[in-house]
Amino acid sequence: MMLQRINLKNRIQLSSFTQLVNKSYFTSQTASTLQSLPESSPTYRFDDDGEEYADIKWDELGFGLVQTDYMYIMKCSKEGEIFTRGELNPYGNIEMSPCSGVLNYGQGLFEGLKAYRKRDGNILLFRPEQNAMRLQMGAERMCMPSPSVDQFIDAVKQTVHANKRWVPPPGKGSLYIRPLLLGTGPVLGISPARECTFITYASPVGNYFKEGMAPLNLVIEETMHRANPGGTGGVKTITNYAPVLKALAHAKSMGFSDVIYLDSVQKKYIEELSSCNIFIVKGNRISTPPTKGTILPGITRKSIIDIAIAQGYQVEERAIEVEELIDADEVFCTGTAVVVAPVGSITFRSKRYEFKTGAGTTSVKLHSILTGIQSGRIEDKMGWTVELD
Repeated sequence: MMLQRINLKNRIQLSSFTQLVNKSYFTSQTASTLQSLPESSPTYRFDDDGEEYADIKWDELGFGLVQTDYMYIMKCSKEGEIFTRGELNPYGNIEMSPCSGVLNYGQGLFEGLKAYRKRDGNILLFRPEQNAMRLQMGAERMCMPSPSVDQFIDAVKQTVHANKRWVPPPGKGSLYIRPLLLGTGPVLGISPARECTFITYASPVGNYFKEGMAPLNLVIEETMHRANPGGTGGVKTITNYAPVLKALAHAKSMGFSDVIYLDSVQKKYIEELSSCNIFIVKGNRISTPPTKGTILPGITRKSIIDIAIAQGYQVEERAIEVEELIDADEVFCTGTAVVVAPVGSITFRSKRYEFKTGAGTTSVKLHSILTGIQSGRIEDKMGWTVELD
């Protein structure tokens, strides 16, 4: 990369930025705000091919928030239940009533998807329409209006375009995109908020687990449960995640990577982890618990099932008892954040069980195919990727 570093404020003088401001998704107010950014704003640089990057240490990326430049905001009133045209704003805090539905009753949803930089510098999104449809499903459950699929994808594209310099170089990570749907209108009694806000922001990320691609060490939790039948475990509501914090914190204090939760009724069937789905491998058969209301229908999960079938594996979605889990040849987890993560060991009632990992395993093979499609290294015969202009 070139050594020249340029402050973000001075960046508005460059033709590449001027072209962005001239696009319809920047308002004149936004452009004015950008010109008033402080001199201490992050610097950036160009690589040898002329690609623009934020000046950060890409090799040190973990899965933590790195503040980028812009976020997208769009609002909807309950009366019309139609989202108005949104706009990009400088990344920053938002205001809402202390009586808002999301703060008082947890009326909120979120999604997660990634943008990847190809070797030619172009950027790919992976299956954004699936995130849009899952948000719509969750919004119906949480009594909220939802952006259309086109509005969702447009918001994601605008957010990525505006934060393009934060998309890591090929092989250095991805830009994680977090759409939020929040009940921001004030409510005192228990009822749906009359105003909702859709926000999309982004952060460059590396591996979700500190182990990177090293095998995970999991523990089965028997006392606390992630979801219950008839609840919201099958939608990506914010209320699904706070309940796992205690079990997860305890597991990490004991040296484990994450927790496997059991069903809350019979307490013998595996469900999922705190933030990802789980698969077991026995011979040529791959099995995963079915998504019947208590398990989130992961988009990476769905993609891995399709890839595995195309590779000749026998794939089953069925109930899996703990005894079958610990007898598996391999175990791996999937999710937008974790991608495909191999499991090295599972501890159940103080006994540790180990599984195959490393070269030649099913998880490594599936990870290679999936990430190859996501990054553009492998031809996308599934039609899953969306290339940004």
